[in-house]
Amino acid sequence: MMIRKTFLLAVAVAALTSGALAADLPFRQPPPIYVPPLFTWTGLYLGAQIGYAWGTNNTSLPTVPAFTGSNLSGVTGGVHVGYNYQVNQIVIGIEGEGNGTSFSKSAFEPITGTIINTSILIEGSIRGRIGVAWDRVLLYATGGVALADVHNSYFGGIATSPYSSSDIVNSRVGWIAGAGVEYAMINNLSVRTEYRYADLGHQTNSVMLTGIPATNHLTENAVRVGVSYKVDLNPPPAPVVAKY
Repeated sequence: MMIRKTFLLAVAVAALTSGALAADLPFRQPPPIYVPPLFTWTGLYLGAQIGYAWGTNNTSLPTVPAFTGSNLSGVTGGVHVGYNYQVNQIVIGIEGEGNGTSFSKSAFEPITGTIINTSILIEGSIRGRIGVAWDRVLLYATGGVALADVHNSYFGGIATSPYSSSDIVNSRVGWIAGAGVEYAMINNLSVRTEYRYADLGHQTNSVMLTGIPATNHLTENAVRVGVSYKVDLNPPPAPVVAKY
């Protein structure tokens, strides 16, 4: 009986002692894990674009009020800068761009015998953007103010053949609207494709020598592809290295 009590006491002491020793042992925390930030469209970005443009310059003359003028076309390309802000799936932003173009064409008006040449060397826009994002895919609409330097020249006919008018340059302001899709390949680099329509309004030129007014209404369609780099003003922290 005495031996049994002694054995039970020894077992109890051993259990208490092992628990105390276990409590004194250092506890090893799991190593910290670096979690990369979720992708967001929010941020400042800049980039470049290139595309193809086509449109119509409708010219009205006193003797020919409904002359459908030249069908212009050409390559357009330039740079852009903008800022996006994302709330849940909604992305809103503002963007400005400038382009050089080869957008030009000449048309012959047979009643007055006038050759009308129209071209745009420089154009740009300031637009708002709004879209819906599915992670790295953004579908958006865009619209705003269109700007362009439009060159018009008149040869023969109302310009008093064989003379011609000088190159008349008008800085035009109109409106622009379109839609596109953008895909972020990595956090800081995205590609896009879009379509836009611009109406550069009406402009009346007083043709040299005769002083006859010629009113032009210029519209433009364009498809573009582009690439954008998002500037990280607050880059993510460096990965944490666990130390043992």
